[in-house]
Amino acid sequence: MRALVIRGPGDAAVESIAEPRAGDGGILLKVRMVGFCGSDLNSFRGKNPFVTFPRIPGHEVAATILEASQEFPNLALLDGALTEFIVVPPKNVYPANLTIKELCIVEPLTVGFHAVARGRVTAEDTVAVFGCGGVGLGAVAASGFRGAKTIGIDVDDEKLLIARAAGATHTIHSGKEPLHKRLLEITSGRGPDVVIEAIGLPHTFRTAVEEVAFSGRVVYIGYAKEPVTYETRLFVQKELDILGSRNALPDDFWAVIRMLEEHRFPVDGAVSSIITLEESPEALRAWSDDPSRVKKIMVRLD
Repeated sequence: MRALVIRGPGDAAVESIAEPRAGDGGILLKVRMVGFCGSDLNSFRGKNPFVTFPRIPGHEVAATILEASQEFPNLALLDGALTEFIVVPPKNVYPANLTIKELCIVEPLTVGFHAVARGRVTAEDTVAVFGCGGVGLGAVAASGFRGAKTIGIDVDDEKLLIARAAGATHTIHSGKEPLHKRLLEITSGRGPDVVIEAIGLPHTFRTAVEEVAFSGRVVYIGYAKEPVTYETRLFVQKELDILGSRNALPDDFWAVIRMLEEHRFPVDGAVSSIITLEESPEALRAWSDDPSRVKKIMVRLD
């Protein structure tokens, strides 16, 4: 069978590998579609210190059950899925009445949903999300799904439009508008109750603490690639909760599935392109050369 194999930094190709077989308790799946994740790009670039080569990427998966010891649904999440067939444990399979494209976008949205859960967001909160890329868009959608007043912040007009469709009640183009002034206007001078940082830059790390309201919560999904210097007085003066967030829990998957089943997310607008497996090596190279042009790439295998 065919698979996308990353042999080393910058070196990816479609190769033939052996077909898997369902073992004891395993489920054999036919992969239908896989979404590229930012971690896949980092693997391709050789910037993930935990990755060894050769490697088959892919964990944003829509698949069909071929063989199982009991009845299971159509969604699986794992790594190494950019191939025609995979075997997974039952715990990695979730039921969902969704299209293949919707199934494929569940996993990336769960990361933002988990951050919103970490921030204890309620309908009474005002939430500001820094960064409306794939992960930030999930946080915008999760916040809006909980009924919170949600502010999407980015420097890309198209991403801000999608954020509106995903549940943002307000958007701020921080490259064109005064961020501090706009946040005070939207929150009647108080600042947002929750700030979710989904960019990973030192200045947005600091800005999150500066702009959040007193007794507010700051949730970091992104992580800065260099040390960050803070005015720590704000931590104490504002009595802030500072939280980290990574990956997701089963409850986050169920929440995303429920939102998508209610058709409350702009799936088509969030996807840049759908390509074939044979096109995936070149798509990785093009994405690496110009990441800003890409929202979400999905690879169709059926």
